Amino acid sequence: MGGYRNSISRRQLLLGAGAAALTGACSRWKGGVAGDAGDADLRNSALDAMRRAMAFMRESCAVNGGYVWSYAADFSRRWGEMEAYPSMIWIQPPGTATVGHLYLDCLHATRDAEYYAAAAEVADGLIAAQHPAGGWNYLHDFGGEESIRHWYDTIGENGWRLEEFHHYYGNATFDDAGTAEATQFLLRIYLEQREQRFEKPLRRALGFMIDSQYDNGGWPQRFPFVDDMPALHGHPDYTRLITFNDDVTGENIKTLLMAWQALGDERALAAVRRAMGVFALTQQAAPQAGWGLQHHVEDLSPAGARSYEPEALVTHTTGNNVGLLLDFCQWTGDKSFLDRVPEALAWLESVRLPAGEIRIPGREFPTFIEIGTNRAIYNHRRGSDVVNGEYYQDYSPEHPLGHYSQWRAIDVGALREGHARLDGASSAALQKASPLERREDFVLPAYFTARNIEVSDLNSDAGHARFVVPDAARVRELVEGLDAQGRWLTPLTATSHPYIGPGPETPVPGDYSETRVGDKYDTSPYLTDTPETGISTGRFIQNMSALMQYIAS
Repeated sequence: MGGYRNSISRRQLLLGAGAAALTGACSRWKGGVAGDAGDADLRNSALDAMRRAMAFMRESCAVNGGYVWSYAADFSRRWGEMEAYPSMIWIQPPGTATVGHLYLDCLHATRDAEYYAAAAEVADGLIAAQHPAGGWNYLHDFGGEESIRHWYDTIGENGWRLEEFHHYYGNATFDDAGTAEATQFLLRIYLEQREQRFEKPLRRALGFMIDSQYDNGGWPQRFPFVDDMPALHGHPDYTRLITFNDDVTGENIKTLLMAWQALGDERALAAVRRAMGVFALTQQAAPQAGWGLQHHVEDLSPAGARSYEPEALVTHTTGNNVGLLLDFCQWTGDKSFLDRVPEALAWLESVRLPAGEIRIPGREFPTFIEIGTNRAIYNHRRGSDVVNGEYYQDYSPEHPLGHYSQWRAIDVGALREGHARLDGASSAALQKASPLERREDFVLPAYFTARNIEVSDLNSDAGHARFVVPDAARVRELVEGLDAQGRWLTPLTATSHPYIGPGPETPVPGDYSETRVGDKYDTSPYLTDTPETGISTGRFIQNMSALMQYIAS
């Protein structure tokens, strides 16, 4: 729910036969580094830089094989989505599993076995951090239970806008694709050499996804369930609700479909089929034929979550779910998935802002729409920190939150075109290419970090960029930018106030209504105009991916 995700785009994965489109450019590495890499000296320099950068991260940054998002140059502070203890690793992308994916990608590009050893260290760290039930929390603390509880009671509890860290649940989460990405990485490394020590944790992770699924096909945000959960900020516990937020359902479907195709896991296939059905069950009646971030398990109506996520219909969730329905039709040949897509698109058009009311170019859809009235709901906050502050909603777009977008960009035209194309295709043609049936056509992508993925840790700026093979000048820049220690130092534009205790009951003077952070007691991360220099895991991933693609091109 933090919003800084690093999962492989579902549409870029191109499951089933279509995976060849993704792996075609990667298939040339069999037997050695591919093709003519151009300048041999530059190629060797790139290989050396990659090795040195990997060695620094493993030796200086990793904790039991795991990573956080960024580090001060002197390691006096470090951060995931919030400031972390030295004993912590971050599961939430772009954290530990993302680095593991990168190491496997580098293995495929270079055939250097040291990258497999590095990836195995990551796997060992994830396995050590795995909840006994099979999933993962956002973070893991190797300092033990007392240490992580202290973190939640101090840094976590005082991050005003990060309410998901205000309570220590002691279970695992599907939020922000952490459990999904970790499971995908374990699948990849197990398939690499079929090491048995990776199979049991992988099976446990897949079992966690299957065991936590509701009969109707949806998933809660967190599992196993915690009894007698207290209300947070006056709102009941939302972690048991059917969750679409941050594409929880889509990410789980993708992971289980990979497990079916790669392992022939029949339970995974059955779970995928159940999950595809929950979208029709939760779509609301016309004329408001959309979805919420979460839905109640009992009556399937939209539900609220954090105090700035009201009970409402949500435009970007609806757009994403429509895209998934189109995928399901293409995967199965079942055109019933298309039946109510026109109603959803009609509802989105009904809430599109007139040209004169658009505040941010390209973002024409208010995020939250009131059930019944179809009016846009806007989030605001008052106060200065989590102790004296609060979030509230009204119908005014003035003074919107600065950390949670109140308007969204949705390509309704593309969704409409996709619907028309599938509606005009024959069911037989669609079924012929179904990844649910044609396991023999599946090729696990060789590269996971070299296509449209999100690697923003707040300190790297290419969150949604399409990676392209760099030219020689860019490769030289990257090689020369690596310092003697093997670091790509970068300005850490994201920082946070150190924990100094809970804030006062009376707000600190100042206007914090549209800022990313509150007063000095707020431990939420924010962007600073005076960044210190440090190590960004996201930047490391981007730079290594660029060099890797040069080597493999």
